[in-house]
Order: sequence, then structure tokens, then C-alpha cells
Amino acid sequence: MSDINFEGQRRYSVLGLSGSASKNSYNTHLLKAVGKMLPSNVDFKIFEGLKELPFYTPEIDNDQERPALAQAFRDAIRNADAVIIATPEYNYSVTALIKNAIDWASRPYGAHSLVRKPILPLSASMSILGGVRGQLHLRDILHSTESNVVARPEVFVASAHTKFNEDHELVDQDTINMLKLAIDSLVAHAGLQA
Repeated sequence: MSDINFEGQRRYSVLGLSGSASKNSYNTHLLKAVGKMLPSNVDFKIFEGLKELPFYTPEIDNDQERPALAQAFRDAIRNADAVIIATPEYNYSVTALIKNAIDWASRPYGAHSLVRKPILPLSASMSILGGVRGQLHLRDILHSTESNVVARPEVFVASAHTKFNEDHELVDQDTINMLKLAIDSLVAHAGLQA
């Protein structure tokens, strides 16, 4: 959550979630690019460990059996001022990785850490559609969690393999410009003002 630093500047926390388990994920690289574009008063961190989250089941979601990683994930969402989710499209939808993460974050019903949480969805894909169908499903899922999803601009990075260099740095200027607009929307949406 926001804090005041020694210079009197309000600081904020933004959490990134990658829906890909791949080591060379374009969505993870996209999150890293966004992290570098956020305002200087925003601390950005990508949550590591989504791959290790067990599949959500109510039987282990109690104070005695809940995995420590699941609790740490919920706490990370709760403590963030905003969340950025970047996910590829698998079979016209989101990945199992990101769906499972949302299932963990969306409990207990009605009092979970995603309620009213500002969220910026992004998607990147090597296809010409940029993961549009997966992101549409993500937006539907986040509607059910009562999250405050940034409506515009919608960022779909198509032909992602052409937008990054060999060092996995985003180099496509049109994509960079669109991300800047999306970040501006998130900043306004979440109130991440200096």
C-alpha cells in the first residue's frame, strides 16, 4: 500500500503477474518493460512463484492447511495499490496458471484481496491477434471478482516475437506508446499520484 518516503513523496506499490510459465515469456518481458515505464514514485515487483501454487481447492484453504505461498500471494495482492496482469492466450482463454492464481486471490468470497483492486490487463502473443480472446476472458473473470479493471486502452501485443530484441527488451515504438497510454490510465484509475 502507499507510503510516504523521507522526502515527503507518496510511494505506491504495483504488483505484476505473468500468466506464462515459460522462462522466455513475452508476457514476462512485457511486464518488465512496463515496470521500467512506471512513475518514479511506484515500486514494481513481479510475483514469483505462481507456478508453485497448488491448484485451488477449498479443502486446503483454511488457517491450518493453507500453503504459505498461497497466503503470501494473497498478502502481496492485498498490499499492492494496483496489479498488472500480462497473459498469453491458450485455447482461446487465459492460462491455467493465471486462472488458478485468481482463484486463490478471490477467496474468501466477498472479502478477498481483488475486490475494488485496480488492475491493468495486458496480453502478448506471437499470433496476429495478440491474445485478444484470452484477455477478453480475463476481463470477464475480473468482473466476477469486482476488480476495478482499466477499460482503455486495451493492449494486445501481436506478433510479439517481432517487438523485442535479442536481449528481450521491448523496442517497438508503437507498442511502447500504447503502453505509456495504458500506464497513464492505470495511474489515474488507481490514484497513483505524487
